[in-house]
Formats: sequence, C-alpha cells, structure tokens
Amino acid sequence: MNFTTKVPITKSNHLINYDSKIVSLGSCFAVNIAEKFNYYKFQHTVNPFGILFHPIAIREIIKRTVHQDFYTEADVFFHNERWHCFDAHSDLSANNQQDLLQKLNQNLEDLKTNIEAASHILITYGTAWVYREKAFQKIVANCHKVPQSQFEKELLSIESIQEAIRDAMTLIQSINPKAAIIFTVSPVRHLKDGFTENQRSKAHLIAAIHQMLEAETTAAYFPSYEIMMDELRDYRFYAEDMMHPNATAIEYIWEQFASVSIVSECLAVMEEVESIQKGLAHRPFNPDSASHLKFTAQLQLKIAQLQKRFPKMTF
Repeated sequence: MNFTTKVPITKSNHLINYDSKIVSLGSCFAVNIAEKFNYYKFQHTVNPFGILFHPIAIREIIKRTVHQDFYTEADVFFHNERWHCFDAHSDLSANNQQDLLQKLNQNLEDLKTNIEAASHILITYGTAWVYREKAFQKIVANCHKVPQSQFEKELLSIESIQEAIRDAMTLIQSINPKAAIIFTVSPVRHLKDGFTENQRSKAHLIAAIHQMLEAETTAAYFPSYEIMMDELRDYRFYAEDMMHPNATAIEYIWEQFASVSIVSECLAVMEEVESIQKGLAHRPFNPDSASHLKFTAQLQLKIAQLQKRFPKMTF
C-alpha cells in the first residue's frame, strides 16, 4: 500500500537487523507479525506457550520463565479427555499428563534461553478483560472451555496493568538488561466482550502502557491498534469476521513497523528473501522441463549466495 501513514510513529532507538534475535509474546496479532519475521528469515521466537491475550498472563509466564518455576501435577487438570494448563493456550494441551508437563517445562527452559539471548522483546496486549477461576482465585490465560460458571470476569484497572508491565520489564531486565522492549496493542477487536467493553479494554491497555513509558526510556511503543482504527478503519481492511485485520491490513501495519524498527540496509536483503520465497512457492506446469530445471538451479544459487552472507538463514 502506498499512502502515507497519518498516525505518528516514533522511530526506534534499537533497530532490528539480521543479527538480531527477537522474542514475541502476546495476542494473535503477535503471530501475524511473527509470520512476517519468519517469511523474511529473521531470527525469531514467538509464543512458546501459545497465544496470551492479557498482561497478567504474559507477566506470569515471564515470571515462571525467569525463576524456572517448573510445572507440577498440581498445575494441570483433566477436562474433555485432555490435560490442560490454565497458564497456556490449548495448543499445548495433551492426551497425557506427563507429556503436557514435559512440554511446559521444556518451553520454560527454552524461553529463558531465548530471552537471555534476545536483542528485542515484542509484547502485544490484546485485552484487559480477564477470567478469574473461582476455586483458587487465579486469573487464567485460557479457560479451555471449562464451564463459565467456574469463572468471574473482570476488567483490569490501569494500575494493575501498569504493575504487570513493570513486573514483566523488571523480570526481563534481570536476565537481559540490554534487550530492547517494544509494546503494542493488538488491532484485533474483541467484540464478544461487546463494542463498548472492547473500547474500554483497549483504552486501559493504551493508558497503562503510555503512563509506564513516560518514566521508562528503555522501552518503546508501536501503534498497531491506532493504525488499524484511524487509517484502516474501513471494513475492507477486515477479515470476514469483521474483527481481525485482513492480509492487506497486516501487510500495511508490517510496512509501518519495518520502516521505523528495521535497519534500512536490511530492506534490500528482505527483497532478496522475498524473491526467493516467491520462487519457492512457484508451481510449474512441467517440473521436468529444461526451463524449470534452469529456474530451480538459479534459485538454489541465490539461496546459497544469501546463506553465505547470512549463515543462519534456512529455506
């Protein structure tokens, strides 16, 4: 898309390049951006505990990770013929209790290693609405289709969100003081909460982040939500569910992010990577033809030349 952004975006003081190691945590929009990082072959890790929507869930995963507070049988439960953990997305749920525990604890180890090595931590908050499990008074990351009667729904205050953000930053900095932290609010609308409730939720998140950033110089904010609401507010930029940004919107927001967060010298490399990706996606009419064999050979040569310059790239 070629129109100029109207939403003010501050250029990052800690730019990303192909030597950067990026860790992303948060809502489903974090996954959209992760797909872009992966497509362009940056070193990137996203959501080892699955999609996490709210600040408390993200804070608790970071806390367990930093302290290596491993999960035990008391932290998982059996429901609908599967084992689950309230701290993780259902993508991690398993048929066997020990399989789930092994996966959760391995991910704790891996995430700590990745955070320690990260140059950039991207945190995307999706909602300030949370569900508190009544029996243990624990705010959960995912309800796993447990009956709603077992939970109380509540809206996090700006103060409690600030506390969660502050805790998350302190924990990250305790094991990696050099990592640049970038916050954003997901442009995905949580309309199941209601139109007004969604706006209240996003407002709490945005207010809390900006109040934190006024006193914090080591973190930055990227306005994903604002770009979607103010520049891409037309429904043609939404998917069929009218809640998620479509491919055009994701591409535009990614372009704005890249323009302020990625070293300009990397943009030419990204074009080379995209050319290779399109070549790999090409499906020939005749795979055995001389022209296609020549095309394949040239493509492999491009890959080899790029990998010589960036050995960690894999296609």
